Amino acid sequence: MKYSTIPTAQSLIEHCKAKGLSNIVISPGSRNAPLTISFTEHPYFNCFSIVDERCAAFFALGMARQLKEPVAVVCTSGSALLNYYPAVAEAYYSEVPLVVISADRPSYKIDIGDGQTIRQDDVFKNHIGDAANLKQDVSHATSTINKYDPALLRYKDLDTLQQEVQAYNDKQLNRVINSAIQKKLPVHINVPLEEPLYNVQEGTGLIPHIEPVQKAKVEKVISKDLLKQWQQAKKKMVLVGGKAPNMIESEMLKKLANDPSVLVFTETTSNLHHPNFFNSIDSILAPIELKKDREAYFKNLQPDILVTMGGLIVSKKIKAFLRDYAPEHHWHVGNTRANNTFFCLEKHFNVPPNTFLPLLYPDGKATNSDYFSFWDKVKKNYEAKRKSYLNKIPFSDFLVFDRILKKIPTNYQLHLANSSTIRYTQLFDLDPSLKVFCNRGTSGIDGSTSTAIGAAVHQQSPTLLITGDLSFFYDSNALWNNYIRNDFRIILINNNGGGIFRILPGKEDTDNFERFFETKHDLNASSLCDMYNIAYSVSSDEDSLLKELSVFYKASTRPKLLEIQTPRLINNKILTDYFHFIS
Repeated sequence: MKYSTIPTAQSLIEHCKAKGLSNIVISPGSRNAPLTISFTEHPYFNCFSIVDERCAAFFALGMARQLKEPVAVVCTSGSALLNYYPAVAEAYYSEVPLVVISADRPSYKIDIGDGQTIRQDDVFKNHIGDAANLKQDVSHATSTINKYDPALLRYKDLDTLQQEVQAYNDKQLNRVINSAIQKKLPVHINVPLEEPLYNVQEGTGLIPHIEPVQKAKVEKVISKDLLKQWQQAKKKMVLVGGKAPNMIESEMLKKLANDPSVLVFTETTSNLHHPNFFNSIDSILAPIELKKDREAYFKNLQPDILVTMGGLIVSKKIKAFLRDYAPEHHWHVGNTRANNTFFCLEKHFNVPPNTFLPLLYPDGKATNSDYFSFWDKVKKNYEAKRKSYLNKIPFSDFLVFDRILKKIPTNYQLHLANSSTIRYTQLFDLDPSLKVFCNRGTSGIDGSTSTAIGAAVHQQSPTLLITGDLSFFYDSNALWNNYIRNDFRIILINNNGGGIFRILPGKEDTDNFERFFETKHDLNASSLCDMYNIAYSVSSDEDSLLKELSVFYKASTRPKLLEIQTPRLINNKILTDYFHFIS
């Protein structure tokens, strides 16, 4: 088994192996050659080669989220590292353990005009869980060090200096990798490497100091006073954001669903399902905004206690409502960051929901209330009207989402791009067997395709990505790799621009708006699919759409993309009219 001759490279590989960090996504370069050689020659590691660093980082993020464990990305020096930043920020706010490993020039070659050299130390400091700037080995390229920075070699013999470097780097690597595992946050390891970079040896006599990962302490949970508040409250709202599938036991979901004093509002990304849950939040709130007696309705909906679980919330309307009609108490439950989204956070129960929720029903009894029954009638009313509305509208984004969501086979992994895609999907019902994901940490359109492809690598079931045209074309380099499975499917809804901007305040039918906000275009995905050997089909009306969907999910010898072309100028009106229709 071959290792780089550079001790730091050897040490890093052994730390990753000891901590179970087995998936490594590598982008090509020369400065990171010692790391690339050591990872790819070791049978323990699964290595993936992706040229575009931005795509590589999102690919790794998707994999880490799927596996619920750290995944590393490795790059060369210079601007390559900066291309990781969008995925690092997404990982930070989505709490995904992405391990960034960057090769760097030695300190004496920084800011002297050397190529591919920037200030890499702490470059992600505002969006990182932890970082380590390793020290350069002195036993490697000693004559070069003595030539350019002899101060590094003064006062002590070489063996002692190298032992100090090794001890320092071991301490840094233990802290940072353990932090990624414990905190579920991205970390950055910066590795200065001097030439020669390509020399190898058989095996390694290096034995780094490995510190085990410490288990998190279990916090004291709910007090008698807080339990009393829960039991006495007549209006309790449970709001669940992004959450991995199967994270809350079904028995606890039933207790919440059958409590007449509880409304459970779930986002599409929560992966929670029950007939009594409210899975289309905006279909409740948007019609209230249009009512003359909106104040009375909002007061009726205002909870005494709000319990949040999971990640960040998509619905702007629920955020606006809970900020204007704040609950008396807001508790966040889970081993996730407790965001004060509604400016009234009172308590963070830093335990899994399965630990906390049973404590709310010690005697199995629920609180008498008409809170659920009132709003359940509202929900059933909009569901009936939504069905009626779909029967009267022309071919459009709204109609397309209804049709495609109904046709997804069971047990698929479903990835949603941002902007219009996730917001339209939140208006409809999904099959409970689907596993839903979306990059809602920073909610950017960059990286959706790369993330979905990475997540599909270790997923047993097939994967579907639903995306809009801007998001898809923005991340088209995501298709430039050899890891797209034949059962991977993409549905591209192409309305020739950023259709969501036609819905937002400030829309104007001017050339300026079309050019700088909506970014009108006439592109299609046909040529891209030819280049990357993806089966391409297209539809522009309901009949052709249903025909294409009837064969889209059948087994194939290559991935498939279905492009659905919708009318740019009417989509926004059909969506806004929907809320008027159900109000």
